[in-house]
This record gives sequence, C-alpha cells and structure tokens, in this order.
Amino acid sequence: MDAFLILEDGSTFQGSSIGSTREVISEIVFNTSMTGYLEVLTDPSYAGQAAVMTYPLIGSYGVCAEDMESERPQLDGFLVRELSRMPSNFRSENTIQNFLKKYDIPGIAGIDTRQLTKLLRDRGTMNGMITTKRYSMEEKEALLLRIRAYRVTGVVKRVSTREVYTAEAQNADGSRYTGEAAIRRVALLDVGAKRNIIRSLQRLGCEVTVYPSDTRAEIILGANPDGIMISNGPGDPKENAEIIEEVKKLYRAEIPIFAICLGHQLMALATGADTYKLKYGHRGGNHPVKDLESGRVYISSQNHGYAVDTATVRPEIAKEAFYNVNDRTNEGLRYIGKRILTVQYHPEACPGPRDSEYLFRRFIDMMEA
Repeated sequence: MDAFLILEDGSTFQGSSIGSTREVISEIVFNTSMTGYLEVLTDPSYAGQAAVMTYPLIGSYGVCAEDMESERPQLDGFLVRELSRMPSNFRSENTIQNFLKKYDIPGIAGIDTRQLTKLLRDRGTMNGMITTKRYSMEEKEALLLRIRAYRVTGVVKRVSTREVYTAEAQNADGSRYTGEAAIRRVALLDVGAKRNIIRSLQRLGCEVTVYPSDTRAEIILGANPDGIMISNGPGDPKENAEIIEEVKKLYRAEIPIFAICLGHQLMALATGADTYKLKYGHRGGNHPVKDLESGRVYISSQNHGYAVDTATVRPEIAKEAFYNVNDRTNEGLRYIGKRILTVQYHPEACPGPRDSEYLFRRFIDMMEA
C-alpha cells in the first residue's frame, strides 16, 4: 500500500506503508544513528514526533524487547529508506513492521530519506502528515493549514510513570547488588525517563525510586533521598510551568542533583535562564561534546530540539560545564555553591557511545561528598 509524507511547506514524499495505516500529524525530525532504531522507537523524548532514520537500511537485527527504553513505542511515526523485512539475529523476537502494527504506529519505507533530511536541515524542523490517502490539490490546501497548526503539547504527562515505584540496586549481571559500597537512594523525577538511566544507576549500587512528573517537591524531599535525578523527556521545556516551580524547590534543597536533557533545561528555567528551539535539533550518536573541566572531548548520544541560552545564565548561579563542538550550543551547567550538575546529552547512551558514563560516577561522588 502506498503511503505519503506531506510536509507543512507542501513537499510530498511517497513510499510504502509499514505498521499502522492510521493518519497522523506530527513534528518531523531526523536521527543520524547507525544502530539503535528500537531504542529510538521507544525513547519517550520522541513523543509528538515522527523520526526519520538517515541510515539507509533499518530492521536488519529485528526487535528485542530487552533493548526497549520504555514499555511501548513513544513516537508518532517512523520513516526509513529501506526496511529489512527478514531480520537476522539470534536475539530477534519480532520484525519492525509487526512491532509498529502491534502498537498502532504508522510508518513509511522507501522514501528518499537523504533528500528529506537535507530539506529539514535547510528549512528547519517541520510538521508533517503520514497518510495512505491520496489528497487532491483542493483538499491539500486545507490540509496544509491543519499540518501547520500542529503543536507538540502535553507530552510529558503522556509518557511519565503514573505511579511511584522502586528499582533495587543491581550487579552488572542484573542480580541483586552485592557490592561493598553502601547503597545510595536516588529519587528520579520522571519527565520521560529512558530505562537505561535507571539501569545505569542500579549498576552503580543505587536504589532508584521513580516519581511521576507531577510529584510535589515536598514528597520527594520528604523521602530524604541521597540524591535526585531529573530525567530526559519530550517537548518544549517552557510548557512545563508547574514542574519548573517544583524544580525551584529542589534547587533550594541541599541535596545533590543530576539532570539530563529536558531535566537540564528545566533546572536552567527554574534558576532564571532561558531556552530556545534549535533549527533542526541534535539527534544521533555521534555528537562531540567538550568537558570544560578536563578539556577532553567525548562523543555523545543526543536527542533534543531545544537548548539553554548561555547568555541568560546568571554567573552567580551557574557556569557552563560542557559545549557542543559542532555548533557551540550549551551541553551542560555546573551550579555555583551547589552539588548540582546538568547535561544536555545522554550519558546513559542507548543508542550511542558510552563515553560519558563517567558522569554517573560524578553523581555518586556528589552524594558521597
């Protein structure tokens, strides 16, 4: 069955339908990772978006539930150049097309992802519709108005946990923690957390209690955790006004805090800084980031469409700790007089390199200080 991607500027791409045949309007973004498509499909940060994979062949190693970053796909659509319909991998449990059908996620295979990506880089992130219907020129004019009017809203609440739960500390093999170091109790504010954030903390001997995004700061602080983690997540950080008010209270508490991606942006907004939308964002596993403390450059995994404006960061509040080597955008802040470190990229990777896992150990050191 034919399927079409219609962008807000009128550009149309044709391919074959994979997954669900329902019609969806979404923000269209691209990811440059060569592997890790299942993690992309299930990353909560993609809520409200459809992902274009720039690597030309997707699906060759199938679907393995163990690699999922949440319970189900979180994005709105999936766009690929060529779909490998017969995966070859001893871990594979399903195919991409069946996986998309199961969770009612529409997709398109066979489109020119190179041309589409160049268009998004040139004109910036655009809204688009995935559909199997052929629209006439007269219908298309009204359709474009609908597409342009789309906004990504309410996505944090959509992907956050509904209930508080606790994940016990573990050894590297997943067994119950038997390390010599004392178990650290971490409170994780879930604004769209990937599972691997929790796993990374568990492997370092942390007991992680996960809280819904609308949890009051008093509840988290009342549990007296050794440290607080604020996760990654989707959407415009400024939309989360109520969460920002609670993050202000967490900032004022004398408890170590480590925040990733959306969490990094929320902490910046809570302390008076501003954020802005990037032209086409950073999504992939090959972004170079410089650590200003050590001077080293790390290759990082990233997935964000917004950034903190360093010109608005008050010097008595925080200083820049990391920046993106490609475009000099901010990639992290260290807060003055506080045990608070925030980064824009993903030290837990998946997909991507694990160069930045050392940041979790920094967080452990902050809790032990």
